[in-house]
Amino acid sequence: MKHWIFFLAALFLVEKNAFAQIPQLTDNSQVSMLTCGPGNQLVDSFGHTAFRVQDTVLGIDVVYNYGTYDFNRPNFYLNFVKGKMVYSLSRRSFDRFLFTYELEKRWVKEQILDLTLAEKNQLLVFFENNFLPENRDYLYDPLLNNCSSITGDILKQQFGDALVFDGSYLEKQYTFRELVRQNLNLNSWSSFGIDLAFGSPVDRKATVQEHMFLPHYAMRQLKNTSKDGKPLLLRERIVLDYNEHKMTGFFPSSPLFWFTLLFIFTCIITYLDYKHGVRSRWLDFSLFFVTGLIGTFLLLLWLATDHTSTPKNFNVLWALPANIVVAFVFQKQTPTWLIKYLWTALALMGILLLVWLFKIQSFSPILIPLLLTLTIRYGYLLTFAKR
Repeated sequence: MKHWIFFLAALFLVEKNAFAQIPQLTDNSQVSMLTCGPGNQLVDSFGHTAFRVQDTVLGIDVVYNYGTYDFNRPNFYLNFVKGKMVYSLSRRSFDRFLFTYELEKRWVKEQILDLTLAEKNQLLVFFENNFLPENRDYLYDPLLNNCSSITGDILKQQFGDALVFDGSYLEKQYTFRELVRQNLNLNSWSSFGIDLAFGSPVDRKATVQEHMFLPHYAMRQLKNTSKDGKPLLLRERIVLDYNEHKMTGFFPSSPLFWFTLLFIFTCIITYLDYKHGVRSRWLDFSLFFVTGLIGTFLLLLWLATDHTSTPKNFNVLWALPANIVVAFVFQKQTPTWLIKYLWTALALMGILLLVWLFKIQSFSPILIPLLLTLTIRYGYLLTFAKR
């Protein structure tokens, strides 16, 4: 107990002064990486990674967690949309950290690193220096700089060329989009929304180290990493043994169900319109306005934010921002330029298919019924406008 009080007092002095006050770890110490299984919420669906420092002689058992964010931070949601999300390093006892995962019944695995005593102390100094108020915040990036990818960055920074990430365990090097899809139900609104927001930059292959932005790959990578020619991993153990959380969906509430329903509904309305020589203005307004709204949002993510994953998004080839204007103009009259506009819209969707075919950008397969809906309606409007 005295050792623990001493440690807390030392940490307080570190935050106030310098890290020379940090206690020296003993031979009984160990530094490990904790990998936590996915949860039921979208924010937890990729799992989590953190570092643990333990010393039974000094009574130290703390977790350094780079996945902490504060909802009460000024402009939290605005900064999230703008790609200026700030995450922080937090430090808490191992028992308190573990309690959350015990409560949510999520598995936790620990991988103990094979380090010298000097290297363990080196990492402790690094963590404590990082935990200082002026250092603990960092600009979060969901793919390039998150709580999991930062573990590889830290190890590489601390041990340099002595550390080698061996990627031979990978079946292949996946793209970022493929990696994200591995953790989500493809036919879910969350997966569709993420796929929609991602631009073509996420369709490049991730490097071996970049795979570590997913905790599962960070854990596997640690088994295939060497330091000074020897395995970095000393041993591993299961801390909490729970079954993997599977994100299941109810098909009638899925995007594929609703987009297919929209396609069938549009086909029926279009047939009735053709039979009676009319057009359903409310349907055309809805399709133009909603797709225009989506396109405008995607264009803003591309041009007006700092996100690294949303630029060059070719979804704007079907979700045309100009559709918002067309929705209101076409509601009242049939402008003379409408035929050219519709041909342009169809041509752009043709280009989108080429972009998809040549793997410049991959699109969600759930998008297909929506593209067919627009194609059929644009085609009918072309014949209607020529009358």
